[in-house]
Amino acid sequence: MIDREEVLHIARLARLRLGEEEIEPMARELSAVIEHVAKIGELDLRDTAPTSHVVEVAGRLRADEPHQCLPREVVLAQAPAVSGEGFLVPSPQA
Repeated sequence: MIDREEVLHIARLARLRLGEEEIEPMARELSAVIEHVAKIGELDLRDTAPTSHVVEVAGRLRADEPHQCLPREVVLAQAPAVSGEGFLVPSPQA
């Protein structure tokens, strides 16, 4: 079981602010994920081909072809905050 300190450490790494009432449920949920991954690790998957999707993808994706970029002025005009020639983003909190 993941303990309180581990939950707080993971939350800090993920830059999540958890309320006191969220810590214990988060510990249970993270523990359940780890248990599930451990069960998968017990399977013999040597003859199983790797997959990129859990279900078969029927439709084809469009070709990834380069296109002309939008002008910087158009993009920055739609931004909530601008600094110089780029987006202004809040600084990460410790």
